[in-house]
Amino acid sequence: MTNSQRPYGNRRTPLPPAQSPAPGVPSPRTENRRGDRPAPSGRQRDAFFDNAKYLAIVLVAVGHAWEPLKGDSRVLEAAYTVVYSFHMPAFIIISGFFSRGFDMRPDRLRRLITGVAVPYIVFETAYPLFRRVVDNAPEQEISLLDPWYLTWFLVALFVWRLTTPIWNAVRHPLPLALGIAVLASVTPGIGDDLDLQRVLQFLPYFVLGLCMRPEHFHLVRRRSVRIAAVPVFAAALAFGWWAVPRMNTAWFYHRDAAQELGAPWWAGPVMVLAMFGCSLLLTACFFAWVPGRHLWFTALGAGTLYGYLLHGFVVKAGDYRGWFDHSALHRPLGEIAVSVLAAVMVTLLCTAPVRRVFRFVMEPRMEWAFKRDAAGLARERERRRTAETREKVSA
Repeated sequence: MTNSQRPYGNRRTPLPPAQSPAPGVPSPRTENRRGDRPAPSGRQRDAFFDNAKYLAIVLVAVGHAWEPLKGDSRVLEAAYTVVYSFHMPAFIIISGFFSRGFDMRPDRLRRLITGVAVPYIVFETAYPLFRRVVDNAPEQEISLLDPWYLTWFLVALFVWRLTTPIWNAVRHPLPLALGIAVLASVTPGIGDDLDLQRVLQFLPYFVLGLCMRPEHFHLVRRRSVRIAAVPVFAAALAFGWWAVPRMNTAWFYHRDAAQELGAPWWAGPVMVLAMFGCSLLLTACFFAWVPGRHLWFTALGAGTLYGYLLHGFVVKAGDYRGWFDHSALHRPLGEIAVSVLAAVMVTLLCTAPVRRVFRFVMEPRMEWAFKRDAAGLARERERRRTAETREKVSA
């Protein structure tokens, strides 16, 4: 591992998005508090997006399990590079798509706080404490300004969603977001606070999601695209294998300016634009392969925030305790076994029982912390009256 990549330092690899879509679209909140059935007033979730989120979170967990092993295998490092080129953009695009209706309405701001800010504070504290205990590292500091391991995405999602009204108001949001990402890539003075480099360099994917419509996702789900995705991914794997000794993997993390990676300043804009194009191509291929029908794992798509934030404790425990040091795991069969175990682990962490246990942290109600929203109460009463009227008519 090179120091510039820092996969086990205080600045971490990209991870999946928190599940806090804008109100009025399918979200984990459509579940009731005692099970996984949608609440009567909730809309039916789209199986395609739940399937995409589940498959992407599996890739995230597998990618993290590969990190301690990939240095011994050029093939594994090539696969790691390809996965990291699209799984994060896919998550961010979906997050942007479900944020299109976000505004400064009080109920939506409350949900942003309880579904994103509160989990960030909890896990930004929990991960350093976990290291203190498991890794016997009492010197590990706790800082809410320096996102630790997985928590950077919650900061990014909070900032992106707060700025959504701006992106919805400007005439050309995507070129503007790309310009901001390019400028960030040549500005090392931005520093490490709140991982703003990542927030800014990944911003174009979120803005792209804001600009997308359902028909755009249907375009990439055609049979011709699914077939074309096979040679595209094969070519990507071949290029990844070629690039392993020639390219710094840290470019895929978008957490450093070009100068911090030892490259000339002009490499920043070139890499931002080139990787944006490549990432979109592979993300389109990934979406093309995502099933659109309900499958055994579809319901798990509602719990990817849980799998995202919790699986890091298992991966970190393995790192601290030396589980990945066994020589058998650095052979092909061992790498396959680790991949399967990582997929099973994150799948279990997305299940309903785990969500019920940790819902008080991930989706706290916190009515005590907010003023009563008169407009929200009026909307709720109106929804109830409408539901009652429909029941009477159907009866």
